[in-house]
Amino acid sequence: MISQTAEYALRAIVYLADQNGQPRTTAQIAEVTLVPAGYLAKVMQGLSRARLVNSQRGLRGGFTLSSGSDEMTVLEIVNAVDPIRRFPECPLGIAAHGRTLCPLHRRLDDAAAVVEEMFGDTTVAELLSVPRSRKPLCRFPAVPDATV
Repeated sequence: MISQTAEYALRAIVYLADQNGQPRTTAQIAEVTLVPAGYLAKVMQGLSRARLVNSQRGLRGGFTLSSGSDEMTVLEIVNAVDPIRRFPECPLGIAAHGRTLCPLHRRLDDAAAVVEEMFGDTTVAELLSVPRSRKPLCRFPAVPDATV
């Protein structure tokens, strides 16, 4: 449904949102989110270019969210790194089809529209508003919970 890059971006953002504004380095984010550090560095660059995260160099540097988790949507994050593919016209370039999609591409576009709507209506804060033992990303926070 979404690319691995988009999933990695979501993992990073959700983790940062749970850090109370404390900067985290690429290495720290990679360790907790189980994303390869080299790949994550490129993902974080994309998120920074989209102004979803702030980056600060130096001893106390790292990444933080640029806005509150209650303002940032899943759709913004996905679109920053690998936008959801829509079909405004025939993806095969058949001139006769133009903007009239065949049944297959119409269904694919309809499904993408539903995903866009759902992602646009979901904030990062909503993803984190669950009991601590059910936080997203399975293993994060990295501290094991004895009650699970």
